[in-house]
Parts: sequence; structure tokens; C-alpha cells
Amino acid sequence: MMSELHQLSVAELARQLRDKKVSAVETAQHFLERMAAHQDLAAFVAVDENATLAQARAADTAIAAGNAAPLAGVPIAHKDIFVTRDFPSTAGSKMLAGYRSPFDATVVRRLAEAGTVTLGKLSCDEFAMGSANESVAVPAVGHGAPAPVRNPWDKTRVPGGSSGGSAAAVAARLAPAATGTDTGGSIRQPAAFCGLTGIKPTYGRASRYGMIAYASSLDQAGPMARSAEDCALLLSALCGPDLDRDSTSLDVPAEDFSRKLNDKLDGLRIGLPKEFFGAGLAPDVRAAIDAALKEYEKLGAKLVEISLPRTELAIPVYYIIAPAEASSNLSRFDGVKFGHRADKYVDLLDMYKKTRAEGFGDEVKRRIMVGTYVLSHGYYNAYYLQAQKIRRMIADDFQNAFKQCDVIAGPVAPTVAWKLGDKSEDPVAAYLADIYTLPGSLAGLPGMSLPVGFGDANLPVGLQLIGNHLQEGRLLNLAHRYQQVTDFHLRTPGGY
Repeated sequence: MMSELHQLSVAELARQLRDKKVSAVETAQHFLERMAAHQDLAAFVAVDENATLAQARAADTAIAAGNAAPLAGVPIAHKDIFVTRDFPSTAGSKMLAGYRSPFDATVVRRLAEAGTVTLGKLSCDEFAMGSANESVAVPAVGHGAPAPVRNPWDKTRVPGGSSGGSAAAVAARLAPAATGTDTGGSIRQPAAFCGLTGIKPTYGRASRYGMIAYASSLDQAGPMARSAEDCALLLSALCGPDLDRDSTSLDVPAEDFSRKLNDKLDGLRIGLPKEFFGAGLAPDVRAAIDAALKEYEKLGAKLVEISLPRTELAIPVYYIIAPAEASSNLSRFDGVKFGHRADKYVDLLDMYKKTRAEGFGDEVKRRIMVGTYVLSHGYYNAYYLQAQKIRRMIADDFQNAFKQCDVIAGPVAPTVAWKLGDKSEDPVAAYLADIYTLPGSLAGLPGMSLPVGFGDANLPVGLQLIGNHLQEGRLLNLAHRYQQVTDFHLRTPGGY
């Protein structure tokens, strides 16, 4: 059984640990060995075996005493955008190389309270800015220099971003589950590219306290795992109000998202936005999506054509609002209190300039400059204010659509995962790949990705489900029912 531990789901592992068929220490050691054997993926940027095993021993003690939490002993890894006491927190940036937080992010703390054991920190695009996990400025474990994360299904391909390390680690069975963050699609897109299930809850459902900020009105935490059942267990643990620490936290009680996983779909209306199925959608992705929608019809759902007329405006709106917020959030990284500081400078202003020039990568600098520009005098009204108005219109489009349907479905990305380096010289091309995930993020809606087949080069395709506010349970139910009659979520890349 020990040799098959990594093939168990979160739910299965939790049962095995609770029934004492395997110990938390044995489980942690198994995954640590797998992580060491597959360092070529460059998924992990920080590992501390002593810290992990100490947490595992504590879980075994709690299980033996009969007062274990629901996920006691289940290993998990965290995206390096969450601060952690036991591991460095760098946000993938030279600016924070070696930084140690004095506290855990709320998401990390809540999952620890649920009993999980932390395996390490996972690579991400610098400050979560990217769609490919190629803009990383800190070395991965086992690598002497920064390295892009590789997709386990094809190591010449990107895993998606910015939560690419999370997606690659779970897909390769180096961890049963991982945390991610989604600002414009950074849970859903890497989940789709790596054949996983991932969910971004309603904005405010999960606390942002201790999440290193990119765009404060968009950033949201969520889990990535093999199945909807696993995501439901993890989401139940990490969600809930955090009003004392996070002013954007919703005052909505924690919820057991597993409760309605098996509800029937009879009569459920699935809306298909015509703008999501246009000429830009690759035929191989379209074929997998169409096959999944037919499966939903067999399960009793009804397909309804709808329109989200401002879909194309989501890209320019997002790439005005998000960089504007980033330029403000990243102003705190100036070399004064923490993080990188330039070695040579003549005065305070020179120290600021050199520190930021050395500490930030190209993509981060690009977004800071764009954000500063659209917030500057003379351009604020022309760009930022107009973008905020259109954002409200995009949100209104969704509310009009939900009068005709219960859930919205479509592709996560226009294509399967692209080759490493293919879009690194053309950032706008990478931005355009977010066309289907950005609208829901701008509207603050819950969204998820689930694997529904394979496209060209036998690469995974993800179906995106979008619900109205606080409808995470409905999305998870929809995904779970599909996964009960298909096996795409169980498939593992060759060699893992």
C-alpha cells in the first residue's frame, strides 16, 4: 500500500489515516521521497523535511488521542504567494529572497487547523503575474538558478500560471492537493493545462490575510486537487469570515461544500455564452468541451445559449485595473523594512531606484509601469475610471445571463498548454489566453475547472463552470456528478 499512497485522493488518504492503516509520518515521508525524485519539474521552491515531519508527528498524536481534525495527516503544499512561518515566502521574486514571515496566512492556518501537513512551498510566477510560470526569479529545489515549471504531461510545455507549481505538483502526484490563487484565472487555467480540478471561490469567501497582494480587488485563494470531492473538503476548511484581519472578507459562515455533492442535475440550466465558442477556440478544445456538455445532457441538465456581450472588453479592462492595483501594492517593496536592498547607493532615492530595478523582474516592472501610467494625472479618468465602469457592465452581463440559466459553462483557455518560451517574447499573446477566465474574475464570481478530455498532443482540456455569487456548492456538485461517470480526473501523466 505504501507504494500507492500518492495515487489516493485527499478523501481516501484522510480515511486511511483516520483508520490508522497508515501513519501521517509514513505518508509525509512517501511524498517527500517523490518530491526529491522529480525535481526536474521545478515545482517546489522550498522544502524543510524536519518541519514537515514535525507536523506529521503532531497529526499522528492527535489521531492516536482520538481528537484528530477532519484532514489530520493529509499532506498539502502551498503556493509561494502565501506567507508561512516554517518556510520562506518569496512570491517567486528576488525582492523577497529568503524572507521569513512571523505568521501564517489565514488560508495556511485554517488548513493546518483542519489537520493538514505542509510539504513545502510551490513555484509561481513572480508576484502571481503570469500565465505560464516562466517568470520565476527564485531557484527551484534541486536547481541552482531560477527555472520555469514544467508540465508533467509534456515537459516541453508550460503548466499554466501563475499557480503552475501547484498544478504540476498535484498532477505529478508529488502532493495530493495544493493551494493556489486566482486573480484572472491562475487556478483555473493551470488546472486545465495539467488535468486537475481547481476552484476559485466568490471574491471574499477566502481570507486574503497573509496572501502577498497583486490586485486586491481580484485576488482570491482556492484549492487544486484531483477531484471535486477533494476540492470540496479543502474549500470547506479554508473558507470563512476573517473580518478582523481582512476588510474584504465576506461575513458569510463557513460551509460544508461536500453536503450537496450528489444532488441530481435534473432540469439544471447550463448557459453557453456564444462569445466563448467563437473562431478563437481551437477545434481540439471545442471537441472535448462539446463531449462534456453532451454528458451533462445525459445527466439531466439543459443547455441554454446565452450572451456575455462584453467578453472581449475583459482583457483591456483587467490589464488596466490589475496593474493599477499592483503598482500601489508593490510600492511597499522599497528595500527599507524587509526584502532585497541594493548594495550600493548614494542616497535614499537612489536606494529605492536601484533596489526596485534589481529586485523586480521584467513582467512585474511592465505591470507596475502600466499601472502607474493609468493612475497618473491626466490619464486616470481616461483609463482607470472607464475600466471600472466597464467592469460593472461586465458584472451586469452575468446577472442578466443568470436570469436564463443556473450555471455558465465553457472553455477555460482557447488552446491546450503551449510550448515553453512560445509566448515569453510576446506578453500580449499570453494576456489573450485569459479571455475566458477574466470576465468571471472581474465580476467576483466563483469559477472552477475540471478535466474533460484531451486535445492535440494528448494534452488535457478543462471545462470552466461559473456560478453566481456564493454558489460554490452548485459548481462542485456539477463537477462531482460528471466525475462519477467519467475518469479523466483519475488519469496520471506517464512516469508518475
